[in-house]
Amino acid sequence: MSLIDSAKTPREGEELDKARVEEFLKDAIPELSGELSVLQFPSGHSNLTYLLKVGDTDLVLRRPPFGRKAKSAHDMGREYRILSALHPHFPCPKPLAYTEDESILGAPFYVMEKIEGIILRKDLPEGLSLSPPEARDLCGELVGLHAKLHNLDHEKIGLAGFGKPEGYIERQVRGWSRRYRDARTPDAPAAEGVMEWLEKNMPRGGTRAAVIHGDYKFDNVILDPANPLKIIGVLDWEMATIGDPLMDLGSSLAYWVQADDPEEFQAVRMMPTNLPGMMTRDEIVGLYAEKTGISARPFTFYLVFGLFRLMGIAQQIYYRYYHGQTKDKRFEQFIFAVHILEKAAMQEMKKA
Repeated sequence: MSLIDSAKTPREGEELDKARVEEFLKDAIPELSGELSVLQFPSGHSNLTYLLKVGDTDLVLRRPPFGRKAKSAHDMGREYRILSALHPHFPCPKPLAYTEDESILGAPFYVMEKIEGIILRKDLPEGLSLSPPEARDLCGELVGLHAKLHNLDHEKIGLAGFGKPEGYIERQVRGWSRRYRDARTPDAPAAEGVMEWLEKNMPRGGTRAAVIHGDYKFDNVILDPANPLKIIGVLDWEMATIGDPLMDLGSSLAYWVQADDPEEFQAVRMMPTNLPGMMTRDEIVGLYAEKTGISARPFTFYLVFGLFRLMGIAQQIYYRYYHGQTKDKRFEQFIFAVHILEKAAMQEMKKA
């Protein structure tokens, strides 16, 4: 069995206008020749990702989801710009073409090169195994690359003015509180206690301005098929900006379900972070501090923020399903994740 993600027939309601896409592609990338075929990568929960085959060339198209969208989310132009700036300095796909012409697909979109490799999902794919030392080494690779991103000089690589690092933490706390309230459905928790705690416990001043990914985790990195302990690409830059790197680390660790976490938290595990040898969240914070020189303790605020932000993302996705804006049945279960994440945030707050 292949270890590499396979694309499938687009989901109902998420098909692309093949003729319009082909016309755009051959105008934007004149060297392309051959008939276009369109498949969809089935695993994403936010922006939609498609595999385009034109003759012998494989490309990837990214577009916003159908249905309600958060005002500031799904900005294809921002994603295209950051890939253009980062690609010479950091392992990410090379962007090839972008358009704001909504007459083609009903929304702006961009096309990038396809990086062939392994993406880890909830469990290791059949045919891949990691010994405890290998699992630990892979964690080190993941943390090291995150640190490399945060150590880049964003002004030197052309991203001056890409974000507003001043007041970033406060804007994030208040922005996600507002988005959560706006997307809340009758079956979702109020979460007012979490929002109040975050407001009261915001660090003042922050750390330093850095390029932050916004959703850095195992299923957004591509592993080398010849050496699965090496990361050859980082995907999904839709939330990237210039901000506080510890907020980015907290967002990443909200996904990190380790082996000794409670059973209900295990139920929302999305990646194989519970394998023997995988680092704990605390070990990751320590290694990250070594590689960046950023003092990362105490880390409770950043982890609670990450858990709450993940609640907000899950709730926004569930909102679309609840109101019939998507037929993707995977989204029906997201309300359970929202409740579990609130409980995890409350437990971290009590520890503090």
